[in-house]
Amino acid sequence: MRADDHGRRRRTASRRGSRTPSAAGPAASRNGGAKDGRVPALLDRVPTDAALWSDEAFAPWPPGRPYRDFEEALAIVNDSRFGLQAGVFTRDVEKIQKAFETLEVGAVIQGDMPSWRSDPMPYGGVRQSGVGREGPRFAVEEMTEPRLLVLRKD
Repeated sequence: MRADDHGRRRRTASRRGSRTPSAAGPAASRNGGAKDGRVPALLDRVPTDAALWSDEAFAPWPPGRPYRDFEEALAIVNDSRFGLQAGVFTRDVEKIQKAFETLEVGAVIQGDMPSWRSDPMPYGGVRQSGVGREGPRFAVEEMTEPRLLVLRKD
C-alpha cells in the first residue's frame, strides 16, 4: 500500500472521531521517528467501520478502542477477519491462558508486540492473515514433496 493511501485512511478516520493521544508523540520519536512520511502513532477511538480499523494497515498506526473488561477486549480482537498474532500485556497467567484459549489468532505473545517472532517458532496467522506457517522447518516442509517407494520381497 502506498504512503498516500495510508494518509488518506488516517485522515478519514480522524474526521470520523479518531484521535491521537498526546502520549503517542514522545513514544513515536523514541521508537524511530518517521519512515516514508509516516510517523508512528497510537490511534484512539477509530470507528469500527473505518478502513483503518477493519483492514490491515501495514503502517505504524495501531488503532485502539476502550473496553470494559478483559472478556470484551478478547471479543474485540476476535471481531475481525484477520488473526496473525496478538500481544497481551499482563502478568496474570490466568488471563494469558484465557487469551490463548479464546483468541482466534496464530499466536498469543505475552508482554510484547504481536510482531515478535523467533525463527524456530511457527509464525503465521489464521483466517485472512495468511496460509501456512513461516520459519525454517516450515520452509523445508513446504519445499518437500513426500514420496514413497514400496519394494516387495518376492
